[in-house]
Amino acid sequence: MTLTDDADAAPLDLPVDGTELATYVAAKLCHDFISPSGAIVSGLDLMQDPAAQDMRDDALALIEQSARKMVALVHYARVAFGAATTSERFTARELESLLVGMTQGGRATLDWRIAEGEFSKPQARALTNLAYLTVGALPMGGSAVIQSRVEDGFVYLEGFAEGSRARLKPEAAAGLAGERLTEGLAGQWIQPYWLWLTVTEAGGALHVKVEDGKVALVARMPA
Repeated sequence: MTLTDDADAAPLDLPVDGTELATYVAAKLCHDFISPSGAIVSGLDLMQDPAAQDMRDDALALIEQSARKMVALVHYARVAFGAATTSERFTARELESLLVGMTQGGRATLDWRIAEGEFSKPQARALTNLAYLTVGALPMGGSAVIQSRVEDGFVYLEGFAEGSRARLKPEAAAGLAGERLTEGLAGQWIQPYWLWLTVTEAGGALHVKVEDGKVALVARMPA
């Protein structure tokens, strides 16, 4: 898929929209939230178990770690999938904080190279999803470089993943191309499709390139 001029593009004929799209997004969020929330409950159960009082410190650590993860997920989801309260513009540092909270502790390194600047709500939604998917393309570790540039009235949001096993699952590749899921896991498809939809509905285009040990995601959107 290549970057094209979308100024005169016809109205989108979306393969997934409306209630069906909402169902996929809701399922994705529930899947993400269940792990830390379940861990909090497990920690509380340990603290209340008279036979497990020697594990009280471990239980507290589990609760604290999981609560922080849950808060990070909520803050991230409000920008990446939701309306993010009344905010219409976001600074680069605000968005970096969201991504750090989501990716810390993983195998891949987030190399955030956007030091300054502001982004509109659609741009922020695209950038948070693009950055997360770039990190996600490195299941065995590596470096995920996130950067942006403005050129000829467009802002380019760029994610470059480089690692020994950098890749996109078939479901993710279909979503990034704006295609309906035909096989595979919906949870691996919906966020890439959401990124494509966000960029496309804003009048932009998404470019994806995969080669040995490298994945590049570049979104072009009106500045």
